[in-house]
Amino acid sequence: MRVSVFGSGAWGTAIALLLRDNENSVTIWSKFESEAEIIKNTRENPLLKGVVIPDDIRITSDIEEATVGVGAAIIAVPSFAVRDISLELAGWLDDTCDVICMSKGIEKDTSSLFTSILKNTLGANVPVASVSGPTHAEEVARRIPTACVAAAEDIVVAERVQGLLMNENFRVYTTDDIIGVELGAAIKNVIALSAGVCAGLGLGDNTVAMLMTRGLAEVAELSVSMGGRKETLAGLAGLGDLIVTCMSQHSRNRRAGLLIGKGMSAQEAMTEVGAVVEGYYAAKAAKELAEKMGVDMPICTETYRVLFENKLPLDAMRDLMGRRRKSEDSTGEERWVM
Repeated sequence: MRVSVFGSGAWGTAIALLLRDNENSVTIWSKFESEAEIIKNTRENPLLKGVVIPDDIRITSDIEEATVGVGAAIIAVPSFAVRDISLELAGWLDDTCDVICMSKGIEKDTSSLFTSILKNTLGANVPVASVSGPTHAEEVARRIPTACVAAAEDIVVAERVQGLLMNENFRVYTTDDIIGVELGAAIKNVIALSAGVCAGLGLGDNTVAMLMTRGLAEVAELSVSMGGRKETLAGLAGLGDLIVTCMSQHSRNRRAGLLIGKGMSAQEAMTEVGAVVEGYYAAKAAKELAEKMGVDMPICTETYRVLFENKLPLDAMRDLMGRRRKSEDSTGEERWVM
């Protein structure tokens, strides 16, 4: 099959290599001609040093060249660029082309999920799926065993995505809970950033474990309020992705949080990391979405205040720890709230 990956960062490149391993004809599209030329000439992505891009993977910045005859279009741009690429693709793709969103986030100004943006822009009948899980590009590109989940409202679409991506090194599960998968993908970045802050402050493993488990509970509560299923968050797109993003050396969100915990501002930390820190954008979107849905998300809210309101991280932690007593009993109405 002819497949195009829209987004020439580390993640887009890793997915292009995976698709080529599965004997597809692959094109990587970059928005920037200069970037496309560098990758084309060096056969290496600067964000994936040492990983060779085979000559038979086409690199282009021409939208027509990237869309003609494709059977699947992979969206792998940063979260802030999802609407832009959906508008760029409007009118170019065939209605039968599977559009697979592998970007993770929530649009910060509208609180929209990415699959909703894609359907609204490309057409309600376009088959759209979302793929998420513990999938660092650095490891996928090097064929390290990985698993993820493909979600679509129509499970047949999810199964097509499963068939497209799955191989001996990359295992794909399916679900129809696209809301749970997308929310898990987006908000785990906020929790990972907060875990990094705690590490930078010199707090312990207990603190990070608390943030991970109670943060996951916040995501589950939000998911249920929007029609998703809380059990989805116990799987690859929730717990799996949360673990790897909070704990891995590859995690830009954790790295940015670590720098903030050591005294840098959010902007200084992102500059130091040198790549997109998705948790920064997701924190604002998560706060707005929680307010819209009437869901209490204290960890995400305090992370937002540290990032956007210059609240001191230790003050945020004190406020979290000082909240009134609550129950985690499954019969309690506030079970999923810290």
